[in-house]
Amino acid sequence: MPANYSKRAETFRLNAQQLSQRYDRLSMVRLLLFLGSIAAIVLLWSMVSPWAGLAGVLAFLMGFYRFVRWHQGIKEEEQHQTRLAQLNDWEAAVVNQHDFSNFADGAAFLNPDHPNAIDLDLFGPYSVFQYLNRTSTALGRQALADWLSKPAAVPQIRQRQEASREMAGLLDWRQHFQAYGIEADDQAEHIRLLKAWLREPAFLKHKKWVAAALYIIPFWSVAAAAIWALYLPWYLGILLYLPALLILRKFTEQVNETHLKTMHAEKALRHYARLIRHIEEQPFEAPMLRQLREELGTGGQQASARIKRLSYIIRQLNVRYNAFSFLFNIFGLWELQYVYRLEHWKSGVEEQLPRWFEAMAAFEVLSSFGNVCHNNPDWAMPELIERSEVRAAELGHPLLPRDKRVCNDINLPTDGHIKLITGSNMAGKSTFLRTVGLNIVLAMAGAPACAKKLELPPLQVYTSMRTQDALQESTSSFYAELKRLKFIIEAVEATADHQPPQLQAFFLLDEILKGTNSNDRHTGSKALIRQLIRSRGSGIIATHDLELGQLEAEANGTIENLRIEVEIRDGKLYFDYKLKKGVSESFNATLLMQQMGIKIEEA
Repeated sequence: MPANYSKRAETFRLNAQQLSQRYDRLSMVRLLLFLGSIAAIVLLWSMVSPWAGLAGVLAFLMGFYRFVRWHQGIKEEEQHQTRLAQLNDWEAAVVNQHDFSNFADGAAFLNPDHPNAIDLDLFGPYSVFQYLNRTSTALGRQALADWLSKPAAVPQIRQRQEASREMAGLLDWRQHFQAYGIEADDQAEHIRLLKAWLREPAFLKHKKWVAAALYIIPFWSVAAAAIWALYLPWYLGILLYLPALLILRKFTEQVNETHLKTMHAEKALRHYARLIRHIEEQPFEAPMLRQLREELGTGGQQASARIKRLSYIIRQLNVRYNAFSFLFNIFGLWELQYVYRLEHWKSGVEEQLPRWFEAMAAFEVLSSFGNVCHNNPDWAMPELIERSEVRAAELGHPLLPRDKRVCNDINLPTDGHIKLITGSNMAGKSTFLRTVGLNIVLAMAGAPACAKKLELPPLQVYTSMRTQDALQESTSSFYAELKRLKFIIEAVEATADHQPPQLQAFFLLDEILKGTNSNDRHTGSKALIRQLIRSRGSGIIATHDLELGQLEAEANGTIENLRIEVEIRDGKLYFDYKLKKGVSESFNATLLMQQMGIKIEEA
């Protein structure tokens, strides 16, 4: 059973409250410590000696700095516990009310040209992405979108499944990981610029004279200040700083370019370092998790320490925005000092940093899959088989609440076979198509499926269900549907000779050719179905056209009629959403129109 998230939320909230009270008490201690230390330093200076006062100043600065850091750590832990409470409130809403609207919906990843994203609600509000998503960073969200959008290879799917199972049992680790990432507030564009900087050649590191200048100029500036103050008029003293100005001027354009590509990544990198340290501190058993963790420890130094160092260097370079940055540059070539450190940092790490990012993002996605396993212990891990058939027991729609979800068993050959589903309006045909499609997508991503059991070969789902007109292309909905069907036919023909474990095309079509008259629709639908059978295509077609059911008799077992019925009792509709053999015999359009207040006159 899923954890009692409401109880966990209260526990974390209580922890945060206690930490807040402790922080407030220590704030008073901090003030008294500051005032007392100042008084002690004054006494040492005046009553003992200036040297004693100076020693007191140094001791105060070191001790007070450590106290402030420790005090600030309490505030950070309070905020972390508050975030954990919030996360558990959100999970309680998922489990108890089936409300997952608090999580990012991935609408930005929606691609109208994708084989199934629009029809299967992969992205956007109340989508599969939003239901699965427990990622916190832009990189994690992108990785989750990629995993859902493209079927993985069979070995990779099995590795992800094993990793997800282990993640399911690591509730505390997963929630701390998610809470650490919430503050990242990163943007994919900033990381893209950082990666672009990684590929650029160094312009300071290999210049020995620059290295010498970076070492000499700070000492020269101190000496120049003394000479200026003691011996030279102000207008001549300025000349002593010309070397620093000339060096800065020589590299201004290149420094600006480097800073532009790194400046915004500083805060994100600081949070990435904390996320990666959380990974480094946890032992794992699943091969994929161990491999990803080992990726973060290459080169003798942990990735978290290296990334934290990169964040620090960029933060120092960002001092360029300080009002006194001109003085820092004149006296110590400040910005060149830190660009030089940036170039040394990336030396030998150009290839590793993107891999560290990918490993962190993969952990976020696997943590999301583990969360789904934990919240739905009755869901099955799909089994990838080398037979051309999909077998499912109690297959349900993952986005429907548990108490409203109706599950079906189904057997779908995937080597030249079509299930033709008929039924009246609102019977549940479209929902069933999405049920099948979504669970295949989940299986091919390595996630658990909403089923008691699911066996399938590697499949790429293609859909034509919500075809719309495209105003920007001046195309009607009918022409847009024809283009979509052509796209699906080409995919079916391209994989006609594929056998498991090769990827096969699997189509889901809902009310094909609905944009034309009934005769054309019927004739065109029969032609399309026959062409798909000749191409050894497999899938499910939902239709109101009952006459298409006659194709079963001529298809030699390559077409099977299924139906979803609606019962009318005492003038009311009763839906069971259960799949049955045969052609539909129920009609409800007239009754629905009457219930909406439309008067139907008998002919």
